[in-house]
Amino acid sequence: MSANPLMTRIACDYDAPSVADIEGEVARSFESCGVVVPRGGRVAIAVGSRGIANLPRIVLSVAREVERRGGKPFIVPAMGSHGGATAEGQARLLAGYGISEKELGIPVLSSMDVVELPAAGLGHAVFMDKQAYESDGVIAVNRIKAHTDYHGFPESGVIKMLVLGLGKHRQALEIHSFGVAGLKERILPTARLVLGSGKILCGVGVVENALDGTMVVEVMKPDMIEARERELLELSKRNMPRLPADDIDVLVVDEMGKDLSGVGMDPNIIGRIRVRGQDEPEGPRIRSIMVTRLTEATHGNAIGMGLADVVTRELHDAIDYDATMENVVTSGFLERGKVPVIAETEAQAWAWALRAAAVPRDRTLRAMRIRNSLRLDEVYVTEALLEELRGVGGIRVLGAALPLLDGDRLVPFGA
Repeated sequence: MSANPLMTRIACDYDAPSVADIEGEVARSFESCGVVVPRGGRVAIAVGSRGIANLPRIVLSVAREVERRGGKPFIVPAMGSHGGATAEGQARLLAGYGISEKELGIPVLSSMDVVELPAAGLGHAVFMDKQAYESDGVIAVNRIKAHTDYHGFPESGVIKMLVLGLGKHRQALEIHSFGVAGLKERILPTARLVLGSGKILCGVGVVENALDGTMVVEVMKPDMIEARERELLELSKRNMPRLPADDIDVLVVDEMGKDLSGVGMDPNIIGRIRVRGQDEPEGPRIRSIMVTRLTEATHGNAIGMGLADVVTRELHDAIDYDATMENVVTSGFLERGKVPVIAETEAQAWAWALRAAAVPRDRTLRAMRIRNSLRLDEVYVTEALLEELRGVGGIRVLGAALPLLDGDRLVPFGA
């Protein structure tokens, strides 16, 4: 088996409808939805920890619509235990996405203080960010997509943000204390209680296309959120990208991070969930996964590293263990926080990942390389996979085959 295989860069062409005029779309959706903003009232815009495409434009557009209706917008982080479960860490996460008073001219009020709401027999406590609760109304902005821990309804979206995001660390601990059942069974009734509090003015649901672009941005009144989010979740799933092959010996992942997926690498893409009580996906079937680095925007949060088999020393040394373990332990899914085998170089990581794959000697290597689990429009494949994909619709060869490695490092992506 080659220590430095030739790999060919291919394009995976997706149908990717997108919204060009985001500001106009937000304005039209506010108007058609008929959201009433209290004149002179302070309105909290809840924003989470994900790297959503066009997020500053979307948030600023929402703020401008609040102002047009006589409201005074401010931003609150709505991200549970992320950012190390500290006010400073959560504000820093938002600033990394361009969501700051300096960038947008809108105050960002970050605090871990919460108010407890009447729980109405739910069997667990219910909390809301104190700044949001004391405002004259809340608008939750979030991307709707398949969850990284389980499948059902709701998954990731506005409903989840109303509970785990706005409820801060206290709410995340409450819900996650029930394990995966807490996510499957307790988020929706809790969100209904939050919606019934009268504090929520509307939700803004965002759906992205397969190229990480904005496909839908839609304002939903409280009584619309549950039904419309079901429809948008299905739309999102139909437009998710996927790896172009299901049987892979080694998957090389250039980067992972919380800005790309809630667990660094999207389990829906790599076929690994590693949550007790949740069945593993049927595919893709990947024998071994190596990851080379963390994104800067993840700020050292390496949750999900346990989904990999081998990581580099560069990735390991960039980990903020306080932030990572706060997130991992709060979730209760400890497998995802376990440290993989650490290789000193990218070449060594490849060699160890290849050995771990235990590829049968009677067939050729089926390896693939991706930038990250969010962008799959271009990938590298070895000859065996390339032959399998020849003639498949939407697959285009972008250049001649190149070695995977240049010395101890991977050849730059796109070279």
